Amino acid sequence: MARSSICFAECPKKTGLPREVVKWLQTLDLAFYPKNVRRDFSSGYLVAQIFSHYYPRDFSLHSYDRGTSLSAKQWNWSQIERSLEKRNLYLKKEAIDGTIHCKPGAAELLVLEVYTILTKGRYVEPDFTDEEYQNLLPSLARSTASKAIKNNLTATEIKAAPDISTNQRKAQNILRRHHEHKAAERILNPGRSSMIKCWVLVACSGNVYQETVTSSCCLHSSCFKNTAYIQVAIKINGFF
Repeated sequence: MARSSICFAECPKKTGLPREVVKWLQTLDLAFYPKNVRRDFSSGYLVAQIFSHYYPRDFSLHSYDRGTSLSAKQWNWSQIERSLEKRNLYLKKEAIDGTIHCKPGAAELLVLEVYTILTKGRYVEPDFTDEEYQNLLPSLARSTASKAIKNNLTATEIKAAPDISTNQRKAQNILRRHHEHKAAERILNPGRSSMIKCWVLVACSGNVYQETVTSSCCLHSSCFKNTAYIQVAIKINGFF
Protein backbone atom coordinates (compact mmCIF):
# COMPACT_ATOMS: atom_id res chain seq x y z
CA MET A 1 0.00 0.00 0.00
CA ALA A 2 1.50 3.28 -1.11
CA ARG A 3 2.23 5.70 1.62
CA SER A 4 0.83 9.17 1.08
CA SER A 5 3.24 12.04 1.59
CA ILE A 6 2.08 15.29 3.11
CA CYS A 7 4.04 18.48 2.56
CA PHE A 8 3.90 21.22 5.14
CA ALA A 9 4.88 24.82 4.61
CA GLU A 10 8.00 25.73 6.49
CA CYS A 11 7.16 27.32 9.82
CA PRO A 12 8.62 30.79 10.22
CA LYS A 13 11.47 31.03 12.71
CA LYS A 14 10.86 32.83 15.98
CA THR A 15 11.48 36.52 15.49
CA GLY A 16 11.37 37.73 19.08
CA LEU A 17 8.39 39.94 18.19
CA PRO A 18 4.86 39.69 19.63
CA ARG A 19 2.36 37.79 17.50
CA GLU A 20 0.29 40.89 16.73
CA VAL A 21 3.40 42.70 15.45
CA VAL A 22 4.35 39.72 13.27
CA LYS A 23 0.85 39.67 11.77
CA TRP A 24 1.05 43.42 11.19
CA LEU A 25 4.36 43.07 9.33
CA GLN A 26 2.87 40.33 7.16
CA THR A 27 0.12 42.70 5.97
CA LEU A 28 2.60 45.29 4.69
CA ASP A 29 3.83 43.39 1.61
CA LEU A 30 7.49 44.06 2.38
CA ALA A 31 10.27 43.40 -0.13
CA PHE A 32 11.24 40.39 2.00
CA TYR A 33 10.03 39.03 5.31
CA PRO A 34 12.55 39.59 8.13
CA LYS A 35 13.73 36.12 9.15
CA ASN A 36 16.55 37.54 11.24
CA VAL A 37 15.22 40.72 12.86
CA ARG A 38 18.59 41.94 14.16
CA ARG A 39 20.25 41.60 10.74
CA ASP A 40 17.38 42.48 8.40
CA PHE A 41 16.35 45.74 10.10
CA SER A 42 19.89 46.97 10.67
CA SER A 43 20.24 48.80 7.34
CA GLY A 44 17.00 50.75 7.82
CA TYR A 45 15.65 49.81 4.38
CA LEU A 46 12.79 47.71 5.75
CA VAL A 47 11.91 50.44 8.24
CA ALA A 48 11.72 52.97 5.40
CA GLN A 49 9.51 50.55 3.48
CA ILE A 50 7.19 50.17 6.47
CA PHE A 51 6.80 53.94 6.79
CA SER A 52 6.31 54.25 3.02
CA HIS A 53 3.06 52.28 3.34
CA TYR A 54 1.72 55.00 5.63
CA TYR A 55 3.51 58.06 4.23
CA PRO A 56 4.38 57.26 0.58
CA ARG A 57 5.21 60.88 -0.28
CA ASP A 58 7.72 61.20 2.53
CA PHE A 59 9.49 57.88 2.00
CA SER A 60 10.64 57.36 -1.58
CA LEU A 61 12.32 53.96 -1.56
CA HIS A 62 14.50 54.57 -4.61
CA SER A 63 16.55 57.02 -2.51
CA TYR A 64 17.42 54.34 0.06
CA ASP A 65 20.46 52.08 -0.13
CA ARG A 66 19.84 48.33 0.21
CA GLY A 67 23.48 47.73 1.13
CA THR A 68 24.73 46.59 4.51
CA SER A 69 27.84 48.74 4.94
CA LEU A 70 28.01 51.13 7.87
CA SER A 71 27.88 54.13 5.53
CA ALA A 72 24.74 52.76 3.82
CA LYS A 73 23.08 52.23 7.19
CA GLN A 74 23.94 55.71 8.41
CA TRP A 75 22.64 57.24 5.17
CA ASN A 76 19.34 55.35 5.36
CA TRP A 77 18.71 56.12 9.01
CA SER A 78 19.53 59.82 8.61
CA GLN A 79 16.93 60.00 5.82
CA ILE A 80 14.38 58.18 7.96
CA GLU A 81 14.93 60.60 10.84
CA ARG A 82 14.61 63.64 8.58
CA SER A 83 11.41 62.33 6.99
CA LEU A 84 9.87 61.56 10.38
CA GLU A 85 10.85 64.95 11.75
CA LYS A 86 8.72 66.62 9.06
CA ARG A 87 5.71 64.95 10.67
CA ASN A 88 6.88 65.57 14.23
CA LEU A 89 7.56 61.88 14.69
CA TYR A 90 10.70 60.60 16.37
CA LEU A 91 12.38 57.27 17.05
CA LYS A 92 14.61 56.96 20.09
CA LYS A 93 18.24 57.57 19.17
CA GLU A 94 19.45 54.70 21.32
CA ALA A 95 17.01 52.36 19.56
CA ILE A 96 18.33 53.45 16.16
CA ASP A 97 21.97 53.14 17.21
CA GLY A 98 21.34 49.75 18.78
CA THR A 99 19.69 48.53 15.58
CA ILE A 100 22.48 49.83 13.35
CA HIS A 101 25.09 48.08 15.46
CA CYS A 102 23.05 44.87 15.90
CA LYS A 103 22.78 45.15 19.68
CA PRO A 104 20.81 42.28 21.27
CA GLY A 105 17.10 43.11 21.34
CA ALA A 106 17.53 46.55 19.76
CA ALA A 107 15.88 45.81 16.40
CA GLU A 108 12.95 44.10 18.11
CA LEU A 109 12.32 47.09 20.34
CA LEU A 110 12.72 49.50 17.44
CA VAL A 111 10.11 47.57 15.44
CA LEU A 112 7.83 47.77 18.48
CA GLU A 113 8.42 51.52 18.61
CA VAL A 114 7.54 51.84 14.90
CA TYR A 115 4.46 49.69 15.54
CA THR A 116 3.52 52.01 18.42
CA ILE A 117 3.82 55.13 16.26
CA LEU A 118 1.82 53.72 13.38
CA THR A 119 -0.85 51.76 15.26
CA LYS A 120 -0.91 53.41 18.71
CA GLY A 121 0.23 50.21 20.38
CA ARG A 122 2.52 49.86 23.41
CA TYR A 123 6.14 48.85 23.89
CA VAL A 124 8.74 48.57 26.65
CA GLU A 125 11.76 50.76 27.30
CA PRO A 126 14.93 49.62 25.50
CA ASP A 127 17.85 47.80 27.13
CA PHE A 128 20.47 46.67 24.62
CA THR A 129 22.85 44.80 26.89
CA ASP A 130 23.30 41.06 27.38
CA GLU A 131 22.29 41.37 31.06
CA GLU A 132 19.25 39.12 30.72
CA TYR A 133 21.33 36.38 29.07
CA GLN A 134 24.11 36.68 31.68
CA ASN A 135 21.59 36.28 34.50
CA LEU A 136 20.58 32.91 33.08
CA LEU A 137 24.16 31.59 33.33
CA PRO A 138 25.86 30.08 36.40
CA SER A 139 28.12 32.65 38.08
CA LEU A 140 31.34 30.94 36.96
CA ALA A 141 30.20 31.01 33.32
CA ARG A 142 29.37 34.70 33.25
CA SER A 143 31.44 37.26 31.38
CA THR A 144 34.62 38.81 32.71
CA ALA A 145 34.93 42.60 32.64
CA SER A 146 36.72 42.58 29.28
CA LYS A 147 34.19 40.13 27.80
CA ALA A 148 31.31 42.28 29.07
CA ILE A 149 32.66 45.25 27.14
CA LYS A 150 33.29 43.14 24.04
CA ASN A 151 29.71 41.87 24.16
CA ASN A 152 28.14 45.28 24.66
CA LEU A 153 30.34 47.66 22.65
CA THR A 154 30.41 46.68 18.98
CA ALA A 155 33.09 47.44 16.41
CA THR A 156 30.68 49.34 14.15
CA GLU A 157 29.48 51.36 17.14
CA ILE A 158 33.05 52.45 17.82
CA LYS A 159 33.69 53.17 14.14
CA ALA A 160 30.53 55.28 13.91
CA ALA A 161 31.68 57.50 16.79
CA PRO A 162 35.51 57.35 16.86
CA ASP A 163 35.82 59.65 19.85
CA ILE A 164 38.05 58.64 22.75
CA SER A 165 35.99 60.22 25.54
CA THR A 166 32.69 58.87 24.16
CA ASN A 167 33.96 55.31 23.96
CA GLN A 168 35.67 55.58 27.35
CA ARG A 169 32.35 56.69 28.83
CA LYS A 170 30.51 53.77 27.22
CA ALA A 171 33.16 51.33 28.46
CA GLN A 172 33.02 52.80 31.97
CA ASN A 173 29.22 52.44 32.07
CA ILE A 174 29.51 48.79 31.03
CA LEU A 175 32.21 48.21 33.67
CA ARG A 176 30.06 49.92 36.31
CA ARG A 177 27.12 47.61 35.55
CA HIS A 178 29.49 44.63 35.51
CA HIS A 179 30.90 45.50 38.96
CA GLU A 180 27.39 46.07 40.33
CA HIS A 181 26.45 42.56 39.22
CA LYS A 182 29.65 41.14 40.73
CA ALA A 183 28.94 42.95 44.00
CA ALA A 184 25.48 41.40 44.07
CA GLU A 185 27.03 37.97 43.45
CA ARG A 186 29.46 38.46 46.36
CA ILE A 187 26.52 39.15 48.66
CA LEU A 188 24.90 35.90 47.53
CA ASN A 189 28.24 34.02 47.63
CA PRO A 190 30.25 35.55 50.53
CA GLY A 191 33.92 34.74 50.98
CA ARG A 192 34.77 34.30 47.31
CA SER A 193 37.78 36.38 46.30
CA SER A 194 38.55 37.43 42.79
CA MET A 195 41.07 39.50 40.90
CA ILE A 196 39.93 41.20 37.73
CA LYS A 197 42.58 42.13 35.22
CA CYS A 198 41.51 42.91 31.71
CA TRP A 199 42.44 44.69 28.54
CA VAL A 200 39.78 46.69 26.77
CA LEU A 201 40.47 47.61 23.15
CA VAL A 202 38.62 50.60 21.80
CA ALA A 203 39.10 51.71 18.20
CA CYS A 204 39.58 55.44 17.90
CA SER A 205 41.28 57.87 15.59
CA GLY A 206 44.66 58.97 16.86
CA ASN A 207 47.55 57.20 18.51
CA VAL A 208 47.48 54.29 20.94
CA TYR A 209 46.45 55.35 24.42
CA GLN A 210 46.46 53.35 27.61
CA GLU A 211 44.68 54.13 30.84
CA THR A 212 44.76 52.18 34.09
CA VAL A 213 41.73 52.43 36.35
CA THR A 214 41.77 50.98 39.86
CA SER A 215 38.87 50.32 42.14
CA SER A 216 38.62 48.57 45.50
CA CYS A 217 36.51 45.43 45.64
CA CYS A 218 35.81 44.67 49.30
CA LEU A 219 34.69 41.09 49.80
CA HIS A 220 32.21 39.93 52.39
CA SER A 221 34.94 38.08 54.26
CA SER A 222 37.04 40.42 56.41
CA CYS A 223 40.13 38.37 55.53
CA PHE A 224 40.25 39.57 51.92
CA LYS A 225 40.37 42.91 50.23
CA ASN A 226 41.43 42.93 46.58
CA THR A 227 42.00 45.71 44.10
CA ALA A 228 40.62 45.24 40.61
CA TYR A 229 42.97 46.57 37.95
CA ILE A 230 41.24 47.50 34.75
CA GLN A 231 43.67 48.41 32.02
CA VAL A 232 41.93 50.23 29.24
CA ALA A 233 43.83 50.42 25.96
CA ILE A 234 42.44 52.62 23.26
CA LYS A 235 43.79 51.53 19.93
CA ILE A 236 43.30 52.97 16.53
CA ASN A 237 41.66 51.13 13.63
CA GLY A 238 41.61 47.87 15.52
CA PHE A 239 38.61 45.99 16.74
CA PHE A 240 37.95 43.20 19.22
